[in-house]
Amino acid sequence: MPAIDSDGGHVPSEPRSAVRLRLDIAYDGTDFAGWAVQRDQRTVAGVLEEALSTVFRVPVVLRAAGRTDTGVHATGQTAHVDVPEDALAHGYPRTVRAGDPEFRPLVRRLARLLPDDVRVRDIARAPAGFDARFSALRRHYVYRLSLAPYGVDPQQARFVTPWPRALDVAAMNEASRELLGLRDFAAFCRHRPGATTIRELQRLDWERNDDLVSAHVTADAFCWNMVRSVVGALLAVGEGRRGAAWVAGLREEARRSSDFAAAPARGLTLIGVDYPPADQLAARTLITRDLRSADEI
Repeated sequence: MPAIDSDGGHVPSEPRSAVRLRLDIAYDGTDFAGWAVQRDQRTVAGVLEEALSTVFRVPVVLRAAGRTDTGVHATGQTAHVDVPEDALAHGYPRTVRAGDPEFRPLVRRLARLLPDDVRVRDIARAPAGFDARFSALRRHYVYRLSLAPYGVDPQQARFVTPWPRALDVAAMNEASRELLGLRDFAAFCRHRPGATTIRELQRLDWERNDDLVSAHVTADAFCWNMVRSVVGALLAVGEGRRGAAWVAGLREEARRSSDFAAAPARGLTLIGVDYPPADQLAARTLITRDLRSADEI
């Protein structure tokens, strides 16, 4: 019952101090409707928040480095969660193995609670100023396709897109170079009101290993649907339907282009997120919270 002051009003309760935890996460996105919580949809964040709230006995909210789309996978997702300090003890088991890191027992406990298609690989106390989304320097994705005549081996079928047509990897690499750097990627992003489409694409290259073709894509951040759209445009080049000059022309588009289709989600995996040293986290967060403008290009 809240306390009452001498004038008959409620005395504000003391705010609960919280501990910020960093979580390293992997998941098979096939049966998830993306990362972000959605009503009546099975999502990665929804499943994880339910398990963590059960453990800590208090509702918690996860914030991720990248909100992956429906069907997209991750081996290197990063998220943070703020847990009230007085609830943190609920995450510790009664017995702890000698030499275990602080939250290793919690990782084991979550492995029993979570479904097989999502794992929390590690948990640690986040350093001061850490924000999984805004402190990030860059995100790394890989997109994988199989050119094998039979499609994809069953063990990889959920993570590799079968592609029935030949691809010119050299032409795709040539066209990829047209998109590198800081620029407006409006032609490759689904529109969100108030959201910027200016990004710095730092790596975009293709390699072929037998029948497996892989694209490596790195940027400071990605807008909605951007990676799959970039890959889809370059597949049109690889098939010989478009050229590098067409890709260069897409840089001038002010809206999402209808000249190509986004690549299927199943081939896309978030493989890592980079962060600055601990003493630079707060400064990085301030920088990335500022909305970018066209004047930066």
